[in-house]
Amino acid sequence: MAPHVADSGNTRPVPLLGSSDPAVFTVHNPHGRSPFLLLADHAGQCVPATLENLGLPPHELDRHIGWDIGIAGTTRELARRLDAWAIEQTYSRLLIDCNRPLASPTLIPETSDGTAIPGNLGLSDAQRRQRIDTIHTPYHARIEAELARRRDAGLPTLLVMMHSFTPAMDGIQRPWHAGVLYHRDTRFAQALLRALRDEGDLVVGDNQPYSVNSSSDYAVPVHGEGRGLVHVELEIRQDLIAGAAGQHAWAARLERIFRALQPALLALA
Repeated sequence: MAPHVADSGNTRPVPLLGSSDPAVFTVHNPHGRSPFLLLADHAGQCVPATLENLGLPPHELDRHIGWDIGIAGTTRELARRLDAWAIEQTYSRLLIDCNRPLASPTLIPETSDGTAIPGNLGLSDAQRRQRIDTIHTPYHARIEAELARRRDAGLPTLLVMMHSFTPAMDGIQRPWHAGVLYHRDTRFAQALLRALRDEGDLVVGDNQPYSVNSSSDYAVPVHGEGRGLVHVELEIRQDLIAGAAGQHAWAARLERIFRALQPALLALA
């Protein structure tokens, strides 16, 4: 599925991104004054034109396997409300998953929720390295640069990894409206878990529907725990934020909660 051209008797991949392909990431509110910093690793569903949708029909990329449905709009609106720096990654998690360590077997998945990904089958080391160098590395380098800038300027950072999850997986309905995820550092997670449950109208998962660890996740272990930042990963059920109304409602809810938690979280930073 990935095109190649000859090079002195060897084979190398053609450039992954062409002039018609969008940038790898978008930064919102680059001068935002809030201590909150928002990451949306799975915000986009784009695939470079050279890879022809990875051999998938468009409706597959529209499914939850292709991106975190609704999280881009929710993140943008929350960033606007908080005046927070935010970054959204443009390309589909099927091309390369930017919340996976490089050694993860699901970094470039060959199947996802029962769907085979033709454009990910039989990749060479050079093709895999190209996706890492073109998408994964620059995205995380931009995050690292902002975190370093804030550290050097003496600005506190409260890091939030924004995600969404499918309402059903493997034929099982998921009861949670949202999930609060964490690894070893629970400072932000426990405060947010209590605040969301205190809302009174939400079923909130404690490390559900997923849990975080250093072999399956990137942002929490590297950007959060690796820098000792107060951080949390938040999952919102996709049917609640699939449209603009739900995205705005959740952004308003999270703005209110985050502002209420901010003084206590900053005291921990």
